[in-house]
Amino acid sequence: MTTVEIIFLGVYFSLLCVLGVYGSHRYRMAFLYYRHKFKLPTPKGALETLPKVTIQLPIFNEMYVVERLVESVCRIDYPRDLLEIQVLDDSTDETCGIARACVERMRQKGHDIVYIHRVNRQGFKAGALENGLKLAKGQYVAVFDADFVPSPDFLMRTVPFFSDDKVGMVQVRWGHLNREFSLLTQAQSIFLDGHFIIEHTARNRAGCFFNFNGTAGIWRRDTISDAGGWQHDTLTEDLDLSYRAQLKGWQFVFLPEVISRPRCRWT
Repeated sequence: MTTVEIIFLGVYFSLLCVLGVYGSHRYRMAFLYYRHKFKLPTPKGALETLPKVTIQLPIFNEMYVVERLVESVCRIDYPRDLLEIQVLDDSTDETCGIARACVERMRQKGHDIVYIHRVNRQGFKAGALENGLKLAKGQYVAVFDADFVPSPDFLMRTVPFFSDDKVGMVQVRWGHLNREFSLLTQAQSIFLDGHFIIEHTARNRAGCFFNFNGTAGIWRRDTISDAGGWQHDTLTEDLDLSYRAQLKGWQFVFLPEVISRPRCRWT
């Protein structure tokens, strides 16, 4: 065999090994999903009183969707005196004026909503969340990215799971606002559905590691503090905090039947 043939075969079999490992992982996820799909999560009990909740909305140059985000969050079904909304705006464009005006409109309607603008973007999203957390009033903290539209019943369906003192975070499934927009958005939707419906369900119900997806989830504030808070030294602050929290013994819950709809990105 020539040197070129040896290199070609080496690359070929290396790729086969990688695909074999990946395929085995996919098979295991599918197996765990079908094994545990009827193990539906239920709250341990009922909360005696509804807790104070802070919803954080980290945004950066999102002028086209920020109003939709704020208005949809203000439609969430939860007592107004127990719900605080933080618009964490690191924007450097017209988003600042749009977001500030929208916040003022919602405040005049009686919502407890604040606009927090940072000039120094230290830590980026993690830094914005950390900065907002210092001012937050809530015992629980939900996060939504700018392109999301949470369902009105989001809090009423997630908060009861914190009746279990061991539960540190509840994540819901992503839906798709623009699934039918193009072939690309349809393909993205299929892959995201596979990730959330199959893999997340399998991991969570089988007791495997399961992560917060950076948005459309709600944290127990004490869990964030106990795990060391939002860290700036990583681009995947959501995954990083998830690892540290679960290593501390906190449990996570995934609710595939509760859907928060984002726009499929890069379309």
